[in-house]
Parts: sequence; structure tokens; C-alpha cells
Amino acid sequence: MAILDILTYPDKFLTKKVRPVEKIDGALNKIIDDMIETMYEAPGIGLASIQIGCDKSIVVYDLSYGENENSLQVLLNPKITESCGEIVSENEGCLSVPDYRSDVKRAASVIVEALNREGKPLRIEAENFHATVLQHEIDHLNGILFIDRISKLKKGIYRRHLLKQLKQNET
Repeated sequence: MAILDILTYPDKFLTKKVRPVEKIDGALNKIIDDMIETMYEAPGIGLASIQIGCDKSIVVYDLSYGENENSLQVLLNPKITESCGEIVSENEGCLSVPDYRSDVKRAASVIVEALNREGKPLRIEAENFHATVLQHEIDHLNGILFIDRISKLKKGIYRRHLLKQLKQNET
């Protein structure tokens, strides 16, 4: 397994929509294994394929932060089929948006349909934090970052902060 580079904002690849997984083979399973390793190393609780420069529809996540291997999930071609309610995901962050957290409005519960890594259909009913994680990662597959869901003012503040850091690093 390999630790992969995680793309960060404002990389344009992160705004790309992914293609569906059509074939599950050794190459795809290698990508999945590398994504899992990268997620745990980061450390993070979720990672979408677009974040490592792969435009296939893959999400890995682990709500237990690696404490319980049974909670690791691999989703291929995940889609939110139902959502209801509204919550504010407090202090949401992202491996592709380093050093920034914000409150984000999300659905309180979702139903997600996907395939597991063996190609078998999955149906996940999730609420609260679990629903937030799924929405966050599936957003990535559609080219949406969590900062696209916050006010223009807050996004502008983050962008200016980031540009200032980049200029400081150049000198």
C-alpha cells in the first residue's frame, strides 16, 4: 500500500465530477487500499477518490477513526437517494481544505445506495454525524467542497488567508 498525496484547495481537479466505477479489478482494489492507508495516515475519517487525483466514484470512511476495523466502509458509485431534516454540522473540516473549519447546513438524515468493493449493493440509512460524513464525501464526487456550502464572506476570508500563506511560502 502507498500513502498518496491529497489535493488541496484551490486545485481545479477538486471541482471535477467523477465517473462511475464500471469494473472492479486489481487496479481498482489497489486504489481503494491506497485510499484507506492515506485516510488513516492523514489522519481523517473519510476520503473521496477525487481528493487523490482519481476521477472514479469511490469513497472510503471510518467513523471510529481507525479504532474499530469493522466500521471501515468502502462505497463505489454512492448516491444519496433520500434526505430529510436539517442540521448544522458544527466545525466541519476537510483534508483538502487544511487549517479551516466551519459550520455547514446539511440534511439530518440520508439514505445512500452504493456498491461495496465486491460489487454488491448497499443501502445505508444514516443520521446526524454519519449523514454529514456521507454528504461531505459524496459532495466531493460531484466537485463540491464544504467551503462551497458556506457564505461567500467566510469563503473569501479563507481564500485570502490561503493566498497570504502561499505568498509567505514563496519568499
